[in-house]
Amino acid sequence: MSTSNTKKVLFQNDVIEGLLAYCKDTHPLEGILLMRGEVNKREIRVKSLMIPPIPTHSEHFSSFQWHMVPLDASILGIAHSHPNGVIWPSEVDLINFLGRLMAIVGPPYLSEADIGVFDSEGNPARFSVV
Repeated sequence: MSTSNTKKVLFQNDVIEGLLAYCKDTHPLEGILLMRGEVNKREIRVKSLMIPPIPTHSEHFSSFQWHMVPLDASILGIAHSHPNGVIWPSEVDLINFLGRLMAIVGPPYLSEADIGVFDSEGNPARFSVV
């Protein structure tokens, strides 16, 4: 069962602002961040962002050193940008899925309308900003 059908997904406003700013700053390269927060029976709450270990940015992909990610149960997933504007996970995105959520951000990086959130199967997840 997909995340979008089982739990509310909530992003703190400062997380959305930080995600948009980071992706705008890295454009035209892909930016990549780890999302941190907490999960309870009713919701997934994204509370902060973290730059992953030794990130690599290019025009067509972004990555980081997976083996250097700390053992941290608060890591909820990966957020990255698609500078081409396609706010949908690619096959490679789904193969490299980590955690419970994936957020994809596209230009013009102005509001939550420029962000897509997905579960591990690539299904869109509705989210709210609090």
